[in-house]
Amino acid sequence: MTTNELGIIVNGVTGRMGYRQHLVRSLLAIRADGGVELAGGRRVNVRPVLMGRSADKLADIAKRHDIADWTTDLDAALSDAGTDIYFDTQLTSARVPAVKKAIAAGKHIYAEKPIAETSQEAEELIRLAEAAGLKNGVVHDKLYLPGLRKLRLLIDSGFFGRIFAVRGEFGYWVFEGDWMPAQRPSWNYRAEDGGGIVMDMFPHWNYVLENLFGRVESVYARAATHIPQRVDEQGRTYTATADDAAYAVFELEGGVIAQINSSWDVRVNRRELVEFQVDGTHGSAVVGLFGARIQPRNATPRPTWNPDVRDDHDYLADWHEVPETSPMGNGFRAQWEDFIRHVVEDGPHPYDFRSGARGVRLAELAARSSLTGSRVEVPAR
Repeated sequence: MTTNELGIIVNGVTGRMGYRQHLVRSLLAIRADGGVELAGGRRVNVRPVLMGRSADKLADIAKRHDIADWTTDLDAALSDAGTDIYFDTQLTSARVPAVKKAIAAGKHIYAEKPIAETSQEAEELIRLAEAAGLKNGVVHDKLYLPGLRKLRLLIDSGFFGRIFAVRGEFGYWVFEGDWMPAQRPSWNYRAEDGGGIVMDMFPHWNYVLENLFGRVESVYARAATHIPQRVDEQGRTYTATADDAAYAVFELEGGVIAQINSSWDVRVNRRELVEFQVDGTHGSAVVGLFGARIQPRNATPRPTWNPDVRDDHDYLADWHEVPETSPMGNGFRAQWEDFIRHVVEDGPHPYDFRSGARGVRLAELAARSSLTGSRVEVPAR
């Protein structure tokens, strides 16, 4: 593809993630900086086309950010020969029909996760996109975060020796909506609208685990709805039909055991809203969205269990912060730039529909595990 500008349909731009992360911090930031640099020093810029259900909201965003094109008509946007990429950040339940239309229109596809509500739908999107010869990608933003990029460097350097355990804690208290407005939309807590923390977070955990530690071979999970009633954006009390917490154990190839708790009902007692502790024979690390702290083998303290004597040792002081050695910008923007290079010059981008489908499959198997109370194997494909 040879072009100086990419027209990008951004469907769902009036939502929190679509507006803040994908439009303002990614596409508009790219536009302001003169586009994405390609091989040989050439640059390609972006032209966002805003899409959503509210004309008033779209017009306001377009005026605020000097964007010429917006529409509530998906068919009209897709029929425009000047648009090259369709990006979907709508409700999950609306994603598959829109992506199918975009594939039929010959647009390259980039989408938020989960790519679909079921594995069967995800596999159908794979077949359609590949048959049409279209580039496709799914947001894998956690891998682009500064903390996990530092973790990647630690792994590649051999810091850990043999990794054998990963423990993750994700979540925060989402207000019920009665005395304090909720920080997440109410559909997140309705299964009939595609809500639930398993479907929201397990696709993330799949790509984090398989790209950093190894393929997930089995899952044992327990999902729960701890807060049975919430209050929506209109002040109406509703029954929460989707899970708002999940506790899981994953077995990975190579014998690594991962445990990850995900909850919208937990009060935070950690430095960041998500943290992973990685333990290996030669060292351990605790990483979050931005920070990374390490404890090598030769600087590990010698704790002794004695409940009869107060232990005043400051164990947290035994960890050392990994310094910032290179600039790390917004992770959503970084993946946008990679996908744009993939579209324009066929640069590498492994985070495609197939990777997204594996995340959907893991969420489904975790839900089955929770329902049956059993450990479920994950097929190798």
